[in-house]
Amino acid sequence: MPGANAPSVAEGTVLLMLAALRRLPQLDRATRDGRGWPSDPQLGETVRDVGACTVGLVGYGQVAEQVAGIVAAMGATELHTSTRDDGLPGWRPLADLLAGSDVVSLHLPLTADIRGLLDQAAVARMKPVAVLVNTSRGAIVDEDALVDALRGGRLGAAGLDVFDVEPVPPDNPLLGLDNVVLTPHVTWYTVDTMRRWLTQALNNPANCRRLRDGRRLAHVVNQPTGY
Repeated sequence: MPGANAPSVAEGTVLLMLAALRRLPQLDRATRDGRGWPSDPQLGETVRDVGACTVGLVGYGQVAEQVAGIVAAMGATELHTSTRDDGLPGWRPLADLLAGSDVVSLHLPLTADIRGLLDQAAVARMKPVAVLVNTSRGAIVDEDALVDALRGGRLGAAGLDVFDVEPVPPDNPLLGLDNVVLTPHVTWYTVDTMRRWLTQALNNPANCRRLRDGRRLAHVVNQPTGY
């Protein structure tokens, strides 16, 4: 059903942004271990507000547009890129967006020309303090390049809901990095998404009849090219 999971994925995307920017996993562990006080003096030099950041959205479909609205309401500057210039003031070519963003969030379908889009060269264009968020498809990112950048201080943090191989193998080096926030491909999976799917299905019985009769379904998703 078109757009049914977009609000949930958009909120999950912002959740990962916030968790990575505010070092949530590390602070959670420190507090549970009794190491939360006194406060880490580096917090004031390392954590960020989303509202003080430039957030770059790679791909600009329904999810990205909702993310843009949320982060703009928080005060962030929004940039986005897509296959062609859409005439909106925030549009940038991909290379410029990567170089100019404090947070880069991926919102792309996985196609042959998108696979590995964020390779070593692309990651190298990003700010060394930037955060990469991926709630689309894992194979869009070269995980080896990402791990190298996160380990080497050439990238600040990452928030990942998707991976090149799922479920994530226990030897995936991303699992051992403190500057990575991970969820198991569930940003779409909420009570509210399921309710929207059911509501749309019940409100569109004609599609069920098309399926029964072997006719073309409504809302068929064609495999796109580009982003």
